[in-house]
Amino acid sequence: MNSKKSFYTVLFISIVSFITVGFLYNFFNSDSIQQPPLDTKPYSIKIKQLYIPDTIALFNEPVPIQNFDTRESLERELLVNVYWQSQTTMFIKMVGRYFPIIEHVLEKNGVPTDFKYLALAESGLRYNVSPSGATGYWQFLENTAKEYGLVVNDYIDERYDIEKSTEAACKYLKKAYEKLGSWTLAAASYNVGIAGLSRQISYQYIDSYYDLHTNSETGRYVFRILALKLLLENPEKYGYYILPEERYAPYDFISYRVDSTIPDLAKFAQEHGSNYKLLRIMNPWIRSRSNLPIQKENPYTIKIVLDKNRIIK
Repeated sequence: MNSKKSFYTVLFISIVSFITVGFLYNFFNSDSIQQPPLDTKPYSIKIKQLYIPDTIALFNEPVPIQNFDTRESLERELLVNVYWQSQTTMFIKMVGRYFPIIEHVLEKNGVPTDFKYLALAESGLRYNVSPSGATGYWQFLENTAKEYGLVVNDYIDERYDIEKSTEAACKYLKKAYEKLGSWTLAAASYNVGIAGLSRQISYQYIDSYYDLHTNSETGRYVFRILALKLLLENPEKYGYYILPEERYAPYDFISYRVDSTIPDLAKFAQEHGSNYKLLRIMNPWIRSRSNLPIQKENPYTIKIVLDKNRIIK
């Protein structure tokens, strides 16, 4: 009797449990419980058409922007640079410090000032070293730098001197212009070489960069320079709103002409109201760590930022 009673008790409990579980399941999954509405709209990113003027000139030469291939090539480089926000923001902030120096040298040498954008495209106005060993503001290889009059040795590397390296770049660009007949082709040759570009021009019977078929790097090179020009001349049109006071001002420095060896660079900086760090920032062409050998017949100009002038105004 007890075993039979136990059987029915277990059976009753099982049936009640089953009914309870079913009730609870239906309750929590019924329409009476308000479910969060499903968003049936697809996610989207709103990107406006990039600003491209109807007429454009680069290096004082017209760009055939009416041609579909020219326009699409420019658009590609604009997309890359407009949406590379970190780098582009730094460019906008930096150029006010360096462009006036570069522009002055270009104008003095009769070279179009748009070539400042070539320096920006090459180095970002930083001291980057390429895998091939090119370095400095204009990314000269050592042998090429020496060919165009720059000093490169264990103590001095004038590829890092903004004025002198720009002078050397002017010599190259004027030579390329004389050989190729246009500043745009001279700019393209900075990437592939005068001889290499001349061969392509002869082979294709073409005298316009915009009609040449080249390797991908050279084919994009001038368009990147053009994209940087449009972007930096019209930053607000591309969504960049950086106030003048938020941009980097030119350095406030004093120049000293030195015609004898500096035995201790750190001490030299302190004696002139500065410090070693600031001396190295202002004179990156000094490659020696501690001293600077200078011959009297070959003096150098040292730029010094006074410690008191470091305060942002």
